Amino acid sequence: MRRDWAQWALGVVMGLLASLAFAAPVLAEQAEVLSRPVVDHSVGSYVPVANLSGNLVIAGSDTMQPLMLKLAAAFRQLYPAAKIGILGGGTERALMQFVSDQAQIRRGDGYYNGPQASGRVSMLASSRRLTEEESKDFHSRFGYDPTEITIALDAVAIYVHRENPIKGLTLEQVDAIFGRDRKRGAGADIAIWGQAGVESLAQRPIRLHGRDKQSGTRSFFIQEALAGGDLKAEVQEAPGSASEILAIAKDPLAIGYAGIGFQTSFVRAVPLAEKTGQPFVSPSAAAAADGTYPLHRPLYLYVNMDPKGTLDREELEFLKFVNSREGQQIVVKAGAYPLSAAHVAKNLQVLTGSPLAAAAIGVSAVN
Repeated sequence: MRRDWAQWALGVVMGLLASLAFAAPVLAEQAEVLSRPVVDHSVGSYVPVANLSGNLVIAGSDTMQPLMLKLAAAFRQLYPAAKIGILGGGTERALMQFVSDQAQIRRGDGYYNGPQASGRVSMLASSRRLTEEESKDFHSRFGYDPTEITIALDAVAIYVHRENPIKGLTLEQVDAIFGRDRKRGAGADIAIWGQAGVESLAQRPIRLHGRDKQSGTRSFFIQEALAGGDLKAEVQEAPGSASEILAIAKDPLAIGYAGIGFQTSFVRAVPLAEKTGQPFVSPSAAAAADGTYPLHRPLYLYVNMDPKGTLDREELEFLKFVNSREGQQIVVKAGAYPLSAAHVAKNLQVLTGSPLAAAAIGVSAVN
């Protein structure tokens, strides 16, 4: 009897463990969905128009490419006749295409299904704000400035291997780890993990990863984290954020920086503090919106919009879609942070010139 009871109890325990193992992926997915930011309920829904076709080419940021591909896919579901090319390669390279108004489109670029052709760059997807000099270059060619539209918020995270126990870093420490000049005032270089407060890795070297020179994220990081100083020569620079994150995931001694949309379960985003003595803050939608996370930033679409003319119909409709509830939900699914209803309304006003345009141009009115 005792043996039968023990076997029954063991069977119950094993069954519970099996159930938990089966349920774990589902529970993890549900937890991820529940932890996602919520789109402002006041952002209006997109109302499709009839008979929309045409070509649309968006070149730019590697950080933004996954988001732009998702937006393009959803837009193409509404308008199968529209051809959309999403070109990556980095903000710096795409900026030259945007200013020159020329891009080489190939079959398979984004959702563009045409043959290889030279195409007009309709928009620039940029992970940083254009400099004054860059805007002047655009103005000298076209006679007006590019139109800047913020489409999402982002956080540039400092990533480490998921098993790295580091609790947080100040920007001064980040500068001492990645920067050659230590412009934030650190008294000494940080080259081993013990200097960053990780006792379990005290004498182990810190292996640095980052983005290449075509990346807007790299430019942002240099300006905001290193206060304009130079990166160390030993930073291993990757052509894309995904490959950088993969390298960090494989190396317990690695550290790097990338947009929050590239976070996976194999790496960990380190909480940051602006200065010593301030609390460490993890990247989140709220911390990016209120500025408490130090390395927050907007993500931009720059549009070639002549103030004396009008946007092409497909360009305007795409921007309306991005600035709708459906578009901002895609922003969230892509791992970025959504805009407030007030910011969406401001964007629509810029695009149409009227504060009442949200209802007039086909986006249901903001409540």
